Amino acid sequence: MVLCTANRCRSPLAAALLHNVLAERGVSAEVDAFGLLEPGFPAPAETVAVAATRGLDLSDHRSRRLDAAVVSHADLVLAMERRHVREVVAADPAAWPRTFTLKEIVRRGQRIGGRKSGEALTTWVARAHEGRRSRELLGASELDDVADPVGSPLGEHEDLALELEDLTRELAELIVPTD
Repeated sequence: MVLCTANRCRSPLAAALLHNVLAERGVSAEVDAFGLLEPGFPAPAETVAVAATRGLDLSDHRSRRLDAAVVSHADLVLAMERRHVREVVAADPAAWPRTFTLKEIVRRGQRIGGRKSGEALTTWVARAHEGRRSRELLGASELDDVADPVGSPLGEHEDLALELEDLTRELAELIVPTD
């Protein structure tokens, strides 16, 4: 699951990119996107446009609101900001070990190495969680937060797409065993 504030720009684009890169690696995975605000809103035209240049169709996307039931079923929760991690954990404290910012899980994954052949995703996620402290996610941080381009020109949405492409590709390399 991927989470951002409104579920209009970052999380739907990240979910689509991650789903696509996993499919390219032969992995069939359900990757859903949610937000913290009211549901039912479309993705901005700029987000739809940058997705389309990558062969992704977000034209029918409508925002969905996160709830604890959704969190409880997710093997991995990827947030766009530290505050989103805090919101998930407030909704479902048991989700802490499997809830990270996208940047954080990539950084931690690079430290521990990719998922080994035969290793369950949940085991790899648990390894990535080892030694984490919740206080490390207080406040905002460029180290962990992906900037929200809502209301910004097309160029900032393109910057978002480039950043998310890199992050989702790196995550896929870490979680899909190659041997």
